[in-house]
Amino acid sequence: MQNSLVSILIPVKNTEDFLEECLDSILQQEYKNWEVLAIDDTSTDSSLAILKSFSEKDTRIKVYSNSGTGIIDALRLAYAKSNGKFITRMDSDDIMPTNKLAVLVNNLKENGKGHVATGKVNYFSKEGISNGYARYEKWLNGLTENGTNFKEIYKECVIPSPCWMVYKEDFEDCGAFFSNRYPEDYDLTFRFYEKGLKVIPCSEMLHHWRDYTTRTSRTSEHYAANYFIDLKMHYFLELDFNPNRPLALWGAGNKGKEIAKILDKKGVAFTWHCDNSKKIGKTIYKNIMQHFNTINDLKNPQCIITVANQEEQLEIINFFKESNKKQGKDYFLFC
Repeated sequence: MQNSLVSILIPVKNTEDFLEECLDSILQQEYKNWEVLAIDDTSTDSSLAILKSFSEKDTRIKVYSNSGTGIIDALRLAYAKSNGKFITRMDSDDIMPTNKLAVLVNNLKENGKGHVATGKVNYFSKEGISNGYARYEKWLNGLTENGTNFKEIYKECVIPSPCWMVYKEDFEDCGAFFSNRYPEDYDLTFRFYEKGLKVIPCSEMLHHWRDYTTRTSRTSEHYAANYFIDLKMHYFLELDFNPNRPLALWGAGNKGKEIAKILDKKGVAFTWHCDNSKKIGKTIYKNIMQHFNTINDLKNPQCIITVANQEEQLEIINFFKESNKKQGKDYFLFC
């Protein structure tokens, strides 16, 4: 077990400016028993040449060309070529601290199968990090430190896509990369949650996450807001929604409206609530907007919350705490 092989799956597309730094950080790992499965996804720059150059110098780095199209096909091919006891991912524009693999492997060894190992992340950028990314980093790292990531899974992706590791058997049980849903990292996180994997608490910073304007998550249509909402609703209705309890929707902004459309389309009955006096009493998408206090008139409801303002969220959480309601069971933060 001490020398178990780690398979590092890396999809690569036009990251020539960062790829060498990424691969160098893997070569400098304290944990040495790893293999890289790098899949070039039709790069038009020198990425493939860089990969081949590194592969010629170190046979642990194995290079293939994507037989399909896009990141999911690239990840499927990488996984099909892997031989490791442990499976992890890496983005070709990011950097690993030298202890990353060692910490993740040791945490899995200590806790055994049925767990996912992750670590804290830090965003970095030549242009500087936006307040939004800084808040996301702080929120995500707070969850990771306590291992409570799944508590807020409907808010944002709670497992960073390039900073996790699992046993291969657990990965198989979760469906590997066979799903076609985007965003693919968030979908995998939901499947970890669905299969009951437990997040191992970690207080160490294990990944340097690069941000730049042409990053795939910023430019691809597959990471647009509607994909996130569709994914959240798919898994909420499948995993946490109780059709024997009334469903309330709190929030009349854009996300609330999108969720209302999905619920109407699927024929799921719900009541709609907000604190906006200009909207209360109006009919929107065939639903009458009600004051949030009327949630208390419902018998044992579940509530989807789409209010993004953090101060208002705290007030909403206190509203439910006063009724001894629990997050992840009785109410769910969707933003």
